[in-house]
Amino acid sequence: MAVTRVFAALSLLVALAACSTDQSLTLAKEKADAQGFAAWSDAVPDYRIGPGDKLQVRYLFTPELDEEVLVAPDGQISLRTADAVLAAGKTLPELNIGIQQAAQKWLREPVVNATITQATSSRIYVGGQVGTPGVYRIDGRIGLLEGVLLAGGFRDTARLSEVVLIRRDPTGRPMMRTVNARQFIETATMADSVPLFSGDIIYVPRSSISEINLWIDQFITKVLPFDRSANFTYSLYRNQTPVP
Repeated sequence: MAVTRVFAALSLLVALAACSTDQSLTLAKEKADAQGFAAWSDAVPDYRIGPGDKLQVRYLFTPELDEEVLVAPDGQISLRTADAVLAAGKTLPELNIGIQQAAQKWLREPVVNATITQATSSRIYVGGQVGTPGVYRIDGRIGLLEGVLLAGGFRDTARLSEVVLIRRDPTGRPMMRTVNARQFIETATMADSVPLFSGDIIYVPRSSISEINLWIDQFITKVLPFDRSANFTYSLYRNQTPVP
C-alpha cells in the first residue's frame, strides 16, 4: 500500500512538472479575468493627496491669501480662510472644491487653485518573492522593475514572467494585470516598461519550480509517510507489482 502511494505521488509530481509551462501560459488570462477586478486601463490615475504632502494654495482674486501648507498626520490642512479642510484621499480638483466651500464663510465666490509642491506621501507596496517586502516611497516617475529593486530585487524563487500589478481605477475599483519583467530585462525595450503610480501594489509570485518544491515539502514530505529517500524505494519497486 505504501509503495502504491509513493508511485501515485511521484506520478503526480511528474505530471505537475510537465504541465507547469502550460499553466503559466494560462495564468495571465485567468488573472486578467479575475472576478471582482475592473478592466485594466493605462490611463494615468489622478494623484490622491496624503499626509506629509506640501501644497500651494492660491486665490485668483485675493492673492494676498496665498499660502503653502503641509498636510497633517490626520489628513487635514489649516488655512487662513478655513479652520481645517480634509485633504487626504482627495484629488486636486476635489480639494479645490472643498477649500472653496470652506472659504465662502470669509470670501465671496472664491476661486481656488491648489497644486502639489512635494508629494511626500507617494508610495508603492511590494510583496511576494522580493528581497524586502514592504512600503516604499517613490519620487518622480519610476518603472515596475525599479519598484522591485527598491524592495531588494527578485528572489531566486520569483516568477519574473508574471509579476502582478494592482492599481485602482478612477472610481476606486482595483484593476489587475500581469507584467513580463523577464522580457523587459532581456530586451530592455521601453515599450515593455510599465510606469508606477502612487498606491500601486506589486506582487511577485513564486516560480513554477519553487511552487512544485513547496508542494513537495508541504504535501509529500509532511503528509505522506516517507522522506526524499523515496527515490530509492521507487527505483527498487518500479518493476514489481504493487502490493495491495
